[in-house]
Formats: sequence, structure tokens, C-alpha cells
Amino acid sequence: MKVTVENKKGLEKDIKVFIDKETIAGYLDTKYEEIKKDVVLKGFRPGKVPTEVLKRQFGKAVYGEVIDKVLKDTTTKVLEENKIKPAGQPKIDLKSFGEGKDLEYIISVTELPKVDAASLKNLKIDEYVVKINPSETDKRIEQIAKTQNNFKDATENYSSKNDDLVIFDYKATVDGKDFKGNEGKETQLVIGKDLFIKGFDKQLIGVKKNENKKVEVRLPESFPEKDLINKKAIFDCNITAVKNPEKVKINDEFAKTLGAKDLNNLRELISKQINDEFKNSLDMISKKQILEQLEKQKLENLPKNLIDQEVKILSQGMKQDELLKNKKSLENQAIKRIKTGLILNAYGEKNKIKVSQEEVNKEIEKQFRMMPGQEKMIKEYYEQNPSAIDGIRGSIYEEKIIEQIKKDSKINKKEITKEEAEKILKDENEKNLKDQAKLSNQTNEENLNQKDKVKKKSTSSKKNNVKKAKPTVKKSKSIKKVSKK
Repeated sequence: MKVTVENKKGLEKDIKVFIDKETIAGYLDTKYEEIKKDVVLKGFRPGKVPTEVLKRQFGKAVYGEVIDKVLKDTTTKVLEENKIKPAGQPKIDLKSFGEGKDLEYIISVTELPKVDAASLKNLKIDEYVVKINPSETDKRIEQIAKTQNNFKDATENYSSKNDDLVIFDYKATVDGKDFKGNEGKETQLVIGKDLFIKGFDKQLIGVKKNENKKVEVRLPESFPEKDLINKKAIFDCNITAVKNPEKVKINDEFAKTLGAKDLNNLRELISKQINDEFKNSLDMISKKQILEQLEKQKLENLPKNLIDQEVKILSQGMKQDELLKNKKSLENQAIKRIKTGLILNAYGEKNKIKVSQEEVNKEIEKQFRMMPGQEKMIKEYYEQNPSAIDGIRGSIYEEKIIEQIKKDSKINKKEITKEEAEKILKDENEKNLKDQAKLSNQTNEENLNQKDKVKKKSTSSKKNNVKKAKPTVKKSKSIKKVSKK
């Protein structure tokens, strides 16, 4: 195989490939030997059909299949050996082919631009560590304690009031008749929460232990027995206990009810939880700093086909007129995204960063945990959409690259308080909103400029039409004068 690489304009290359007819004949002979085993023809024993007979019967099909494979294999090999990374599918132009002939073809390819991944070392990045004040942790624990229901038995002859817990057995009737699900045992209601049937718990105000109370309510729209909806039901309640709310004692026993070993361990867990709530958002700011510095890296001659593809992705769902209005803005976004992607990918290759199938599986398992009961649906979705798996793999790959860049960067660690973290995130959010507004204004200006150009062009066209019309009018008048004379 002879290969000649010709540099054309910019990143475009033409690669001439020549494979002599003897080599092609070798590929064909191998293919005929392969199919000979399975071909059954009348008059010949299985596996004993002569090659010449096979050529007469299947020649064109076999040649086409062999050439397709040769083109595919040699094109891949040529690009790899010449270290050419194509930006899109290469084009093949056959110059000479046919049985008994040399194979000659040209690969037209647009190459990805070379990226200097070494320039990504020593980027400057802020990394935030939130120092949680113990008082913040205790405050969060107190908030959790308030949400825990804790009640103690009321004194004898105590009459229930708001916030008390009433425990009762009941039997309900509609028009004096029983119905399905009309009995309940050890039913618990906190008066004032109104969580059973609307207006029910208020009628339990003033009840005492071992007392009987009749409660009358309308059955709700959500009641399972549809023919009883909105009908009056009488609940005959036997009050078995009345309990008063008791402030939860924050101690080791309380900590154990929340899954901690003791109160100190609970404080550690809550402190970490508060820190984690800020960590993801603050890490996004560090990542943004990296990406902004990547955008400043020099990378020229981006392939147009990549820009067009990225614009197509960014403009999904847009109408044609909207696409035309925002074309410049979309192209700028596309260039930034392609540039960042190429630089990150080059850095990933240089550092031999890979994503294992196990890492992809773990990410999918996270989604299982986030959507309990829908595991089968999620599994089927990924089985039917391989591109979604590629999306997960791409996200993991990018995160691993970002982490590696951080390791090679100059980290400015900043220990901040919870209040400082909140202010940083608030400022960042406001900055993002301003950037979005600025981008929107630029787009509007582009649209106005476009309209102005169209208007000027239209006005200019009208003027030209008037100028062209005048001589015609004059000529017409002169003709009339002549006719009068």
C-alpha cells in the first residue's frame, strides 16, 4: 500500500491511497475460500465448488463486499498511522477499481486542530472549604428535633386541645348503614393538623380518655367508595388515649433514632451535610473558572462542519426565523463549546484518562436510588437508547478531566463561613443573570442590525427602481409631443 498525504487549505487534507491488484486478488481469494465452505451448488459436493464457478456465480457481490472492507480497514489504518484525527466522516473518492485492476482512491478529510494540552498546567483556581460553626450545627439539630413527634400521656380527666395527640377506635356509618372500610383501630390524630378527613380533628377538641364521641363529616372526593363521596358519615369514636406534646430531648438516645452512634456523631454528620449542601455549588464556581481559562486558550481554524453540527444541537426546537435571528450568537456559543471540548479531550488523552463500564453502571445505579420503583423503566430506557449511555460516559469523562486539571493547577484554598458561602453563591447567581441579560441584549442588537440592513436594502432597492422608471416616463412624454406636432 502506498500513501501520499497532500495538505490543502487550512486543516483539509487529501490522502492518496494505492493498493496493487495482486494484494486485492489476495483479499478476494481469502473471501472465496471463506464462502466455499457454506456454498451448496448442484453437481458439486459441499465445500468442493471450484473458485472459478464461485466467481461466475457471485463475483460482483464478493468483489463489492471485499472492496468495502478494504476501504474501511485501510482508511482507518492510514488515518491512525499518519496521526490524523478527522473532524467528521472522511469522504472517499474511488479513482481506479475493478477485478484485475489496482485500487486507487483519495480520502478527503478535515483534520481536528492540534491542541497544546501542556498549556493547561498551572491554571489558577479558587477552592472553597466551608467552616461550619458549631452553633449552625446545633441550630439544624434543633430544627430536626421540632419535626419529631414526641408525646406523653396526659393527666387523668384532661380535656384535649390543639397540638394534642388523640388515639381512638371508630366505627362509621352512612344513613345508619355500614360500608367497606368503616372501622379503624388505634387511629392517631394530632389536633390542628387536619390530616384525616377535613374538619374531623377539630371535633375531637375537649375529649377525654375512655370517652365516646360522635363525629359527623362529609366523605371527601378521594374516598375509595365512589357512591359515598360527599355523603354525611357519622364516626362513633372510642377515645383510648390523649397525649400532650413534649419537647424532644436532644441527647444520645435522640441521635440514635436518627441513625447516629451518639450526639457527637450526629453533630459530625449534620456538619458534613451542611458542608455538602454548599460543596456542589462552590465546586461549580471552580469548574467555571477552569472553563473560562480554557476559552482563552488559542485554538484557530475550527472545522466548519463541527460548528454547523454544534449549532444544530444548540438550535433544536427553534423555528427557522428564530434560528436566522440568533445565528451569530449560536455560532459563538458553538465555537466556545467545541474549543473547550477539544482542549479537554486532548488533556484527557495526554493523561490517559479512561471511563470504565463499572463507573457508568454506578452512575445508573444512582439514578435507580433517586427514582425508587422506576428501575425497570430506567433500565429499558438505557437499553433502547445507547446514545444516553454515551452521554453518561461523556459526563463522567469530563468530570475526571476537570479533577485532573485541578490537581495540576495552582489551588488557592479559601476557608469561608456559611454566611460567606451564601454571599459568594448569591453574587455568582446575580453575575450569571447579568451575563444572560447581556447575551440577550447582544442577540437583540444583532436582530435590530439585521432588520436595519434589510430595511436599508429595501429602501435602496426602491430608490433604484424610481431612478430606472424616470427615463421611461420622459421617453413616453417626448413621444406624445412628437405625435402632436
